[in-house]
Amino acid sequence: MSREQRGPNEKLGTVLALAGISNAGLARRVNDLGAQRGLTLRYDKTSVARWVSKGMVPQGAAPHLIAAAIGQKLGRPVPLHEIGLADADPAPEVGLAFPRDVGAAVKSATELYRLDLAGRRTGGGIWQSLAGSFAVSAYATPASRWLITPADSSVAREAQPLESGGDNTPQKVGHSDVQKLREAAEDARRWDSKYGGGDWRSSMVPECLRVEAAPLLLGAYSDDVGRALFGASAELTRLAGWMAFDTGQQEAAQRYYIQALRLARAAADVPLGGYVLASMSLQATYRGFGDEGVDLAQAALERNRGLATARTMSFFRLVEARAHARAGDAHAAGAALRAAEGWLERARDGDHDPSWLGFYSYDRFAADAAECYRDLKAPRQVRRFTEQALSKPTEEFVRSHGLRLVVSAVAELESGNLDAACEQGTRALEVAGRISSARTTEYVKDLLHRLEPYGDEPRVVELRERARPLLMAPA
Repeated sequence: MSREQRGPNEKLGTVLALAGISNAGLARRVNDLGAQRGLTLRYDKTSVARWVSKGMVPQGAAPHLIAAAIGQKLGRPVPLHEIGLADADPAPEVGLAFPRDVGAAVKSATELYRLDLAGRRTGGGIWQSLAGSFAVSAYATPASRWLITPADSSVAREAQPLESGGDNTPQKVGHSDVQKLREAAEDARRWDSKYGGGDWRSSMVPECLRVEAAPLLLGAYSDDVGRALFGASAELTRLAGWMAFDTGQQEAAQRYYIQALRLARAAADVPLGGYVLASMSLQATYRGFGDEGVDLAQAALERNRGLATARTMSFFRLVEARAHARAGDAHAAGAALRAAEGWLERARDGDHDPSWLGFYSYDRFAADAAECYRDLKAPRQVRRFTEQALSKPTEEFVRSHGLRLVVSAVAELESGNLDAACEQGTRALEVAGRISSARTTEYVKDLLHRLEPYGDEPRVVELRERARPLLMAPA
């Protein structure tokens, strides 16, 4: 369905010409983006011609998919007003702003929290409309502003009338309220590692942000309490982003990460801000933007020199190595890995490492080093580090164990050991069946793709059959 505007949509035609997208090409891109969100769309070049020449406005998610498709080609977000579709059903650009003012930052974060809950209750909601709208360029302003000013001067908030409802009295926030958020974040970290970002326990994090964190952020607090509150909220927001990333909701993850970085700045917590930037870097790297991933990791490093613990600096250098490897720079990746290992060797049990770094040990270093060498096509190194990463399997980090098994299978395959590759692949499938993680499923798909030249081998046929239920499961 569509409704008609007055006259041609010259804005859309101009941007399509700028992006070098034909009518048929745009239709195909929009249909593909819709399919990624379970939408069956059948637009063709005639549909696009009507949008441009007659000013027809498609209904539902289509305008936002059009913007996303063009944005992917241009490499930047494309707002609806730029393509003449601003009067379509709104999907606000909530969560992409990095306000300079603390009050505006609170508003930006709490708007995102409310938006996400509505989306989850309606089977996708706003995230369905924003399908495919991830743009790595959206990280440029947040990263640069954080680098320039990593802490706000004051975050104290006086009592202000609530917008609506209740007795119109804002909550007075104390350290005990903040502690509850920190405990929720700790529980969420355990759930995510053990069950995956798509597990129902993990999906409660966005609701916690809306129901618990938002009223506190909108309450009244001293500067001291406010710093702690912003820090706890930043941790939970980053976790929501990480879980969205793990379930393939890249556009949601990006918005959460941007707001988490802004909250970390209000908390004056530079290491936590670096951790958010490292998460952004991993997402960019995973999406194929290795150079941008390097920039984000180096931003985390730059501000944390002399502030973060040795273990924290090691993790940041490890994330940098992942990005260099994805970008194909073996020399830079190797240097970053050596630096990461050096920092890790300096770490001591008495160091005051942040609680959110509890996952990071030599096992994790070895696992990521293996992935670096996988991207650099060095199977011997992959095998060496994977053996170290798998030496201490644990029930606490189930998803990580499954990912390591897939990387091990790839290394065995590239070393010419088909039977060993299938054996490790089978073990990985056993783990993948116990968690809800789109990222793990993507790793399995990559392994099966690499096994296609051996498709007639009995072990490969058996592995493919074992993987069928996982690959057919709803996202």
